[in-house]
Amino acid sequence: MADSGWPSCAKSLKGVILDLCGVLYDSGEGDGVAIPGSIEAVKKLKESDLQLRFCTNETQATREKFVAKLRRLGFDISVSEVFPPAPAAIAVLKERGLRPHLLVHDGLLPEFDGVDKTNPNCVIVGDAAEKFSYQNLNEAFRVLIGLEKPVLFSLGQGRYYKETDGLKLDVGVYMKALEYACDLKAEVIGKPSPTFFQSVLNDMGLKPHEVLMIGDDLLNDVGGAQHCGMKGVQVRTGKYRPIDERHPTVTADGTVDNLAQAVDMILSQRGH
Repeated sequence: MADSGWPSCAKSLKGVILDLCGVLYDSGEGDGVAIPGSIEAVKKLKESDLQLRFCTNETQATREKFVAKLRRLGFDISVSEVFPPAPAAIAVLKERGLRPHLLVHDGLLPEFDGVDKTNPNCVIVGDAAEKFSYQNLNEAFRVLIGLEKPVLFSLGQGRYYKETDGLKLDVGVYMKALEYACDLKAEVIGKPSPTFFQSVLNDMGLKPHEVLMIGDDLLNDVGGAQHCGMKGVQVRTGKYRPIDERHPTVTADGTVDNLAQAVDMILSQRGH
């Protein structure tokens, strides 16, 4: 029987899913900076026989603008390969006949241009960064508290992420504030939601055990993937902290210095 541990599990893989921020690049001023070796690592994966997708909780820009930024940094990535939460959220709104009040970054607003936002009956919160003012949070709170059946969607639930100038609070912190104030539970769209991961697997046409997730977020990338039946490997870049390797509930299948090392290990197992 084939060894199912890391890295020998790479022999039987058919696909790889990569997180973006903290794995391929660090965000920050301008387009941010590519993490050393990551551009070449993506190129090697694309030249291999593995399917490749990118799964992100990025909600500060539309998918098109976000991919354009990655291409400027030197990555060979197309829009159809990238799965962010906003398009998934719009599909849920249409399916359930919901009209959102948006507490999101200005850069994401164009994604919702075709969505009816009159007389909102739900709230969507994303990584709004500077838009997370008291006034804006309170406005979202008032919409929710005024609804007979309040519905809160959170585009991801990260605690923090890394930019070039340090760690930044993420959407999960503000999601928790609204949950607490309104005594409700948010529906998370994005990692670590099993539905979100499954939509990527469906696009690849693969089963969970055939796919490996590589990310810098132990809980949302690695833990989320493992919960769906995938293997999860953590990189020591981005938001990684040494304490992650001693986490009480989530243990990565493998921990590597960076994406370049992970890809070299995968390909060497496959005889490339």
